[in-house]
Amino acid sequence: MIGLLFVLSLFGAQLVRIQGLDAGGTAEAGQKLRVVNETLPALRGTITDATGTILASSIEKRDVIADPTAIPKYQKTVAKKLTVVGVDGAVADLAPLLGMDPATLKVKLTVKGQYSRVIDNISPLTWNEVAKLGIPGITSVRTSERTYPQATTAASLIGITNAGQDGVSGLEAYLNPTLRGTPGELKYEIGQDGIRLPMGFTKESAATNGHDVQLTIRNDLQWYAQNALAQKIKEVKAASGTVVVQSAKTGELLALASYPTFDPNDLSKGVGSWNNLAFSEVFEPGSTAKVVTAAAALEEGKVSPSTPMVVPYSLHRSDRTFSDSHAHPTEYLTFAGALAQSSNTGIILVSETLKAAVLEEYFRKFGFGAKSAVSFPGESSGLLAKSSDWSGSQRYTVAFGQGLSITAIQAAGVYQTIANGGVHIAPSLIKATQNASGTMVAAPAPEQNRVISKNTATQLSQMLEGVVGSEGTAPAAVIDGYRVAGKTGTAIYYDAKVGNYRGYTASFIGYAPAADPELVVSVIVQKPTSPYYGGLVAAPVFHDVMTYALSSLDIPPTPGDTTPPELTLKLTSPPDANDPAVLRDGRR
Repeated sequence: MIGLLFVLSLFGAQLVRIQGLDAGGTAEAGQKLRVVNETLPALRGTITDATGTILASSIEKRDVIADPTAIPKYQKTVAKKLTVVGVDGAVADLAPLLGMDPATLKVKLTVKGQYSRVIDNISPLTWNEVAKLGIPGITSVRTSERTYPQATTAASLIGITNAGQDGVSGLEAYLNPTLRGTPGELKYEIGQDGIRLPMGFTKESAATNGHDVQLTIRNDLQWYAQNALAQKIKEVKAASGTVVVQSAKTGELLALASYPTFDPNDLSKGVGSWNNLAFSEVFEPGSTAKVVTAAAALEEGKVSPSTPMVVPYSLHRSDRTFSDSHAHPTEYLTFAGALAQSSNTGIILVSETLKAAVLEEYFRKFGFGAKSAVSFPGESSGLLAKSSDWSGSQRYTVAFGQGLSITAIQAAGVYQTIANGGVHIAPSLIKATQNASGTMVAAPAPEQNRVISKNTATQLSQMLEGVVGSEGTAPAAVIDGYRVAGKTGTAIYYDAKVGNYRGYTASFIGYAPAADPELVVSVIVQKPTSPYYGGLVAAPVFHDVMTYALSSLDIPPTPGDTTPPELTLKLTSPPDANDPAVLRDGRR
């Protein structure tokens, strides 16, 4: 009895210590064992187009977690009697709510251990129905899901996120610090059955959602351009392509179509290209770059649109013989005519009026060899060697768009400059960003700089209207009721995979209405099978996209100015052999 009393006294002393002297510390230690820490995910900011159409958004979801050791204790009222229904009862009640196969669900609820992931990304509404069942060991973790309502339309532009809701490509990666927000934390007590105690300890620090971003992109133009490009690429069996639609007067990018594309909502279908090719793909532009040589010669006062020229089919320079795309007898043209017919030899003759360093200077002023102000993920600066490093033949190939490489964004910028009276406006993609107070704040105005004089831009623009005339290379770009200016390009494609030239780059870049330009549209198609000329492949896409864009944006033809200026393209007779104004082989 003495021994028993002694033992009981020890128990009593321990109870006094636990419940009296150390009650607070013991309760705190016990609470820590019952408290669960749950991360409250921050919803990423929404990405919208210029009109408010949602391009990417996040919605709250729940991941359902199970403790298989607690589920056998599940009980419910059956025939007015509280009955233990265990795992089978849990499966019968959960499967319809979760949309799961009962056999699959049972496997997940009976695995060894205290943790099993049942299903991810169910809606909060569905979770509420699950929680009402009160099944021991069934809990959830808050999460979010990124959705892309426009699917393939702007996939490579918007990009995607990873499982942790961090951007990994496109604007999702570029704007990740703005979009992602700051997660919060929720602490709460659970009972032995794993269910949250209604009156237990709770502490919550709310998540701060990411900021919204509005783009300059217009979803309807993006959709139309993407589909028009895809249709043409499939038709001519090409490898890839881009369409850029840009405001001539503001520099805003209104569409950036890139093909092949993918569905960011279902990557299991395959990914065409993670990168938006308008920024990342470099190519030799060919004849669309001849306008830079033309602009330099006009600005330096070396030629005028009416300068007479004797244009042979071929010219021997350095260690090579250069020729035009189609065989022809020696032609007698004006400079405007040489540009309208996209003559390589004619542009070589014009380029020889300029020093190589001067020619390089103009190419750089037009944006060659440098990334755009957008600095999009994966964007390339292109390739433009210093003129001091040009080989003998490169001195001439650069003049007609070979021996250098650019991106579609850089190419569009050249024509935006001409269309805007010689003033280059840096391209912009972000229209406004939400601040901490929830107000949308407009992006800073883009940088502007004059590249050529307004007079030179006007002369060049008038010459580019000849390209889409009956004697030019792109009659397919004509739009009824509108004056159009632009340039075709058909360049040999350098295939880095084989380390050699293989195939062609077909392009057309232009703007409208030519008398007072509002929109620039650039169409680049890589490695078309047949046909492969820019005037036959890219110009029709330009026509369709520009026609739709003019209509969508309610841009009317220029009132009272529907007739293009009349420029002399061909000379009626051979020029005087002794006339010093004539540009011919031998006059450099």
